[in-house]
Amino acid sequence: MGGGWLSRWPVIRQLKGEDGRGQAARSARTDALRPRVEGAETVARSVCPYCAVGCGQLVYVKDGKVTQIEGDPDSPISRGRLCPKGSASKQLVTHPGRQTKILYRRPYGTEWEPLDLETAMDMIADRVVRTRRETWQQTHEGQEVRRTLGIAGLGGATLDNEENYLMKKLYTALGAIQVENQARI
Repeated sequence: MGGGWLSRWPVIRQLKGEDGRGQAARSARTDALRPRVEGAETVARSVCPYCAVGCGQLVYVKDGKVTQIEGDPDSPISRGRLCPKGSASKQLVTHPGRQTKILYRRPYGTEWEPLDLETAMDMIADRVVRTRRETWQQTHEGQEVRRTLGIAGLGGATLDNEENYLMKKLYTALGAIQVENQARI
């Protein structure tokens, strides 16, 4: 098979207009189609947030809004490919149902109420300190253990090694011994 076999293929000849039927393979709609990334003002290189693989992404932005996310062909990890979740990651920032506020439902409550970040962080810190104080074990069956069984940590598969390292250090410093990562489950 020589190099010219492809040029003899009827569809290629039609699209090139060499056989007089080129227009039969085209339409006004086809001619009007444009790449989704054509109008982008900036392109940012990023990493897919779904798992710890670290596939490279190109994030196209116009008027301050994400218009398209595609695989980065220069990524040595993914070489331009994305799994179905990575391909749909644009929805993480553009979906109308995306939560952009902290919501809290009080004990026995039936409604969610918005909270500001400082209040939410204070509530979490207060609960961690209280739980550690109430569940702290200095010894167990005569052995010094210096631990709490009231706090546990479950990391996510989207965390990288450095983030997981810091999470483990935090939980260990708090005395938690139940520390796991979703990536291993």
